[in-house]
Amino acid sequence: MALLDWIAPESGPRVEGDGVRLCAPRAADYAAWRDLRAQSRAFLQPWEPTWPADDLSRAAFRRRLLAYARDREAGLAYPFFVFRTSDDALTGGITLSNVRRGVAQMGSVGYWCGQPFTRQGLTLGAVRALCEFAFRTLALHRLEAACIPDNAPSRRLLGKAGFVEEGFAEAYLKINGGWRDHVLFGRTTPYRGHEGPDEGVSV
Repeated sequence: MALLDWIAPESGPRVEGDGVRLCAPRAADYAAWRDLRAQSRAFLQPWEPTWPADDLSRAAFRRRLLAYARDREAGLAYPFFVFRTSDDALTGGITLSNVRRGVAQMGSVGYWCGQPFTRQGLTLGAVRALCEFAFRTLALHRLEAACIPDNAPSRRLLGKAGFVEEGFAEAYLKINGGWRDHVLFGRTTPYRGHEGPDEGVSV
């Protein structure tokens, strides 16, 4: 079970999971993020949208932080960097995005892991922790995720995290320069009757 701690409001939430800690991205994370993304570029690019030419620049990172802060303030998305608790190494990122309230009460989960940290259970720990945050703290009812059909590791990970394969979407997202089919996954809250965010917690 993930435990939620709140740090300074301008820094955003922090979620503790199994072997990982999810923290809202900060300016101080730039160098570690840049180095990990650069080192993992060939590994990540087949599964991601095409990177802009200045994607790893400090200016682009600042723009990311501003967009993250706006989305979090509006309750539309909750982006996190994933840190390994044993040594505070930045291992990747995970985001709860497209948060919809009203009759939907749902959001979408997306994640990436730097190549040096694959196959260590860290991304699985991050997905499980984010699910707890979404269901217990934000009181969402449903989470969705999608991956390219031949991304076998991601399909296995989502299954282990409690997601169920629900369907297939043709040309669903533009990935690495082309529209790619995706397998769709979903998971609903195990906390039935939990009708709102935890009392005393501002999200």
